[in-house]
Amino acid sequence: MDSRMVILYILLSILAVEVIRAQENYGSGTKQLQKIDCNGIYLTYAFESRTREYPYLKNVTAQPWAFKSTATITNAGLYELKNWKIFIGFQNDEILVSASNAVVTDADELPASVGNGTTLSGFPQTDLKTSVLTAGDLDQIQAKVEMKGSLFGIKPPGFPMPRTIKLVNDGYKCPAPTRKGGTMSACCVRDLKAKVKNTTTKFLPRLKGDLIITYDVLQAYGNNYLAQVTMENRNPLGRLDQWNLTWEWKRGEFIDSMRGAYTRRKDLSQCTYGEAGQYYKDFDFSKVMTCEKRPIIGDLPPQREKDKDIGNIPFCCRNGTLLPTTMNETKSKSVFQMQVYKMPPDLNRTALYPPEKWRIVGVVNPQYKCGQIIRVDPTEFPDPSGLQTVTLAIATWQVVCNITRPKKGETRCCASFSAYFNDSVVPCSACACGCTSTRRCNAKEQLLLPPETLLVPFANRTDKAVIWAKIKHFKLPRPLPCPDNCRVSVNWHVSSNHVNGWAAHVTLFNWGGIDFADWFVAVQLDITGAGFQKAYSFNGTLLKGRNGTVFMTGLPGLNYLVAQTNGTHPDRDPRVPGKQQSVLSFHKKHLGNRPTVDRELFPTKLFFNGEECALPSIIPQAGASCCAAQFKTVALLACITFLSLIF
Repeated sequence: MDSRMVILYILLSILAVEVIRAQENYGSGTKQLQKIDCNGIYLTYAFESRTREYPYLKNVTAQPWAFKSTATITNAGLYELKNWKIFIGFQNDEILVSASNAVVTDADELPASVGNGTTLSGFPQTDLKTSVLTAGDLDQIQAKVEMKGSLFGIKPPGFPMPRTIKLVNDGYKCPAPTRKGGTMSACCVRDLKAKVKNTTTKFLPRLKGDLIITYDVLQAYGNNYLAQVTMENRNPLGRLDQWNLTWEWKRGEFIDSMRGAYTRRKDLSQCTYGEAGQYYKDFDFSKVMTCEKRPIIGDLPPQREKDKDIGNIPFCCRNGTLLPTTMNETKSKSVFQMQVYKMPPDLNRTALYPPEKWRIVGVVNPQYKCGQIIRVDPTEFPDPSGLQTVTLAIATWQVVCNITRPKKGETRCCASFSAYFNDSVVPCSACACGCTSTRRCNAKEQLLLPPETLLVPFANRTDKAVIWAKIKHFKLPRPLPCPDNCRVSVNWHVSSNHVNGWAAHVTLFNWGGIDFADWFVAVQLDITGAGFQKAYSFNGTLLKGRNGTVFMTGLPGLNYLVAQTNGTHPDRDPRVPGKQQSVLSFHKKHLGNRPTVDRELFPTKLFFNGEECALPSIIPQAGASCCAAQFKTVALLACITFLSLIF
């Protein structure tokens, strides 16, 4: 009997321990976190399955597969993780088709090619709280991203895993992930050496960038809210003309009305035949601004600035122009408001979600890359009563857009070089602004031109260029060079160079069909730019801290670069470009007694209305014309003969 009692006591003890463990792990039905050996942010990637896709190929490396995988981000530390971002280093030519609870920050829309890796940001759960402050609630401290897509190669049973997974947020460092079969994990901890921003505030601090977009909720109701969008140009060389702003609604919202801007399309079908039409059964959608998931928004013309119905908003109605602060600080800001209607289950005042995937473009402007929208401290507005108090926005988000250097062939302006010591012009590079087809022209070669050809369109230059090549004994490339296809071109001509200083002519050509008001040009001369003295017929300023950058605008009344027009002789010159010209003078005191070299007299960068223009690959050289090119188009034998006759 005693032995039976002992055995019963042991069994009851084991059962009690298991009950206690169950209570510790699961509580009273609430999802709890299983044990993780990590004091930080725990990342996992699990490859789940794949299925062979059409077409069925014998070549294993070319065979497409549909795959499913899951990434989890768990906050197992003591600090809240705000606006989480992870990088997954895909490496098998993956095409991501869907990703739950996240958005792809480096792609406009899905499906997207992510074979070189991609960054995912949380949506709608952007922040991960700590286990301490949530009693271990898994829904608040963990985010799970379920992904579907396609990949190529790696025949089963191999696992097509990414090369790495890491946290992108500042202030954390991640070791190389550990891998076991079809899973990999990493524990990212706070970097004690990094300058971590204050984490005691409720929201993230505001960031700096070239273009700042602020999304403020001014009024909130059950099923709709009033939002204000503010765009501020913070770059001294940044600019936007006729901007188009777009984003993506993620929760079925639609824009009922707008003030200070309008949508390019008024598409109501997505409301009428969609979920909004089913929920708002008695709503008159004929008066709605747009129901598009990705609306394209433009600025109103100045004539609508005082319009009581769609205008009458401060900093609105400038036809989409955002000037840099170096030109006009009051015109570097644009504002509009809109009434946004929501969909279930977001039918309460506090259920506020901003749109995602912000993009903005202009005409012959810098190319902006916008980051993920983040929640920041509410914006403060002056109280309308006039008292010395401020009114806070109900909620505020911020989008930072930075200027990116255009890729080769994607610019919309170009530069040509010429000099007094060479009678040939180095034209804009072939296909400087892109070519749709190069079957009948040469996209790799340039052909030196006589100066007068800069005044005629490319189609009219061919005969003159061929004759000039025969006169100067240049080798003609076959086929002939392609056009540059640029809307705007700028000629930089070195007109003199003496002991104390030098001068250059700047000529602007508008080959497009759009007039440019309040244009500006900026040239960067790394060494000689610091000696800038004066600009004639342009306003010229040397920008501080910009590597010898000279900023130029038109004089009052002469700041309008008109579009091309028909010539007086349509048979010979069917098109005449809009043109502006100026002379710049420089001194050499800052160089001491060192003589300048030819390269230092030409810009290393040139900007028109903020966009970096494509520069020629060569510069004019002193000496005989046939030797000036210094590239394959020179007839070497003719050059040597010509020099022997001179000397």
